[in-house]
Amino acid sequence: MGKGRLEAFSDGVIAIIITIMVLELKVPHGADWAALKELVPVFGSYVLSFIYVGIFWNNHHHMLHASSVVNGRVLWANLHLLFWLSLLPFATGWMGENEFAPLPVALYGAMLFMCAAAYTLLEKSLIAINRHDAVLGQAVGKEVKGIASVVLYLLAIPAAYLHVWISFALYALVALLWFIPDRRIEARLRD
Repeated sequence: MGKGRLEAFSDGVIAIIITIMVLELKVPHGADWAALKELVPVFGSYVLSFIYVGIFWNNHHHMLHASSVVNGRVLWANLHLLFWLSLLPFATGWMGENEFAPLPVALYGAMLFMCAAAYTLLEKSLIAINRHDAVLGQAVGKEVKGIASVVLYLLAIPAAYLHVWISFALYALVALLWFIPDRRIEARLRD
């Protein structure tokens, strides 16, 4: 099967996810700095989640660009990823509304972990179906950043109960690891 419908559907779902997140930002009930200050946790959660959704979208785009075909397994793996990404607005809103309480911060880490696991499953499914051209498989190689991300997410979940800022530091570290798009696929496509 061609990949066009999968790309279009994924882009649409991701656009809706971002729309839902931005709709959670409520207009302050005041015209002073104090009114804005109350929104800092909600806005901070939104910014972090927007960056994460952007990272997943960017890498998803590169991964599909390096693939020539999809199959039913890939379609289901992609839906699995989109399912976990679609829960990020809930985790984001809950975390921001509760001013970074430990349970919402831990749940946020669990959502990110599940997104990473689903992304890995999609990546492996695409590599398996696109073996004949092997661009994606050769580009991915050793998943050092992917493994590091999963480990950091797993550490961040219990760390939320020690101090939520430890979890945030770990979430920010993973975002920094991935903020610059993964150049391995682009480099492999130029070869």
